[in-house]
Amino acid sequence: MNAPARPPRRLESYVCGAWTPGQKEGQELLDAATGAPVAYIDSSGLDFAAVLEHGRRNAGPGLRAMSFHERAGMLKALGLALMERKEEFYAESYRTGATRTDGWIDIEGGIGTMLTFASKGRRELPNTRVLTDGDLELLSKDGSFSAQHILSPLQGVAVHINAFNFPVWGMLEKIAPTLLAGVPCVVKPASQTAYLTELVVRRIVETGILPDGALQLICGSVGDMLDHLTGQDAVTFTGSAWTGRKLKSHPAVVANSVRFTMEADSLNASILGPDAVAGTPEFDLFVKEVAREMTVKAGQKCTAIRRVIAPRAQVPALVEALRDRLGKTALGLPDAEGTRMGPLASLDQRDEVRERIRDLQAVAEIVAGNPDEVRLASGDAGAGAFLNPVLLYADKPFAAQPVHEVEAFGPVSTVLPYDDLGEAVELARMGKGSLVSS
Repeated sequence: MNAPARPPRRLESYVCGAWTPGQKEGQELLDAATGAPVAYIDSSGLDFAAVLEHGRRNAGPGLRAMSFHERAGMLKALGLALMERKEEFYAESYRTGATRTDGWIDIEGGIGTMLTFASKGRRELPNTRVLTDGDLELLSKDGSFSAQHILSPLQGVAVHINAFNFPVWGMLEKIAPTLLAGVPCVVKPASQTAYLTELVVRRIVETGILPDGALQLICGSVGDMLDHLTGQDAVTFTGSAWTGRKLKSHPAVVANSVRFTMEADSLNASILGPDAVAGTPEFDLFVKEVAREMTVKAGQKCTAIRRVIAPRAQVPALVEALRDRLGKTALGLPDAEGTRMGPLASLDQRDEVRERIRDLQAVAEIVAGNPDEVRLASGDAGAGAFLNPVLLYADKPFAAQPVHEVEAFGPVSTVLPYDDLGEAVELARMGKGSLVSS
């Protein structure tokens, strides 16, 4: 099963209006499930200052000349064109370790997000090139002096540095509002799954819908690009907190007050209420959702449940129910019939998750799943980045600091007991601002 074998291709960057390979063969990217080479990635030799200038000079003026409705229409046409090509994207998505369900979130979810922005642009924004902000403000008694705030597009470029887990959605959900606002984009996907992003960008370019320079792609390192940012540019980053902090403190970002938005590690929590005891529909739903969040995308989601907070009296039944449900999860090749969870995105990512599990074991015990022995329904455990779902339990949750600080970005969650609702709230708060909680 899985995608048919083929010679690895050399990924190209789409910059300054042309597809350009790196000067070296580059880093080898492997199929997450089979270990077969998929592509080589490298961005050496690119003129990153020219990339930014190309967006500013060629695409910026044209995008700003369009109204919100015109840009929304452009997004709609692009979203519909991509939807027609979705099966090609699914076939490539299997190589990232994603099942069809995982791919649906990434591919059709991403395209759907683009179409939603197109719709909101038509319904909620005026058919103008700028937005008024608030009412006219009278600054003199006789009305001879007044002011009106307006919002207009930046005259720079938005650089989007994305994570590996959603190579399609992660790009489309960022470029859609950026283009709607009239700002050109430079997309830098994470290397592990960049071959899927590159394929989607190729199809976008082929449509001819976007103006030249509105979308550029960097496959590989961004080199010295950040050195050339100005106060009219913006950067968004999705990934690890450590890398995000490093980029945010870049001298040019600081010196030029470059707008910088970061989404990083998140220790999300889900709390089981004290009245949702074993045998109730709420308890069963809780078990189902925790297991689903652990296994969809192999737990490689920024919204996955990492901390399972439950009444101490319900912990034995909860652990038993989760152990049973997780034990029935069919782990294997992403496109094999019956597979419910595929591998992690890469062998390096599996090693990273195993290391984080060891960090958690300093304060918690594994109660379900073995991180070092893989149970497969299909595939080769030695070749693919497979990992069993792992459930831990920390009996002393307030002393288990790593659970509230360390994110194992895979199919890993930790059960934390509470004795009253005040403790449940405090444990949730120890996540320091989770992206989501329930």
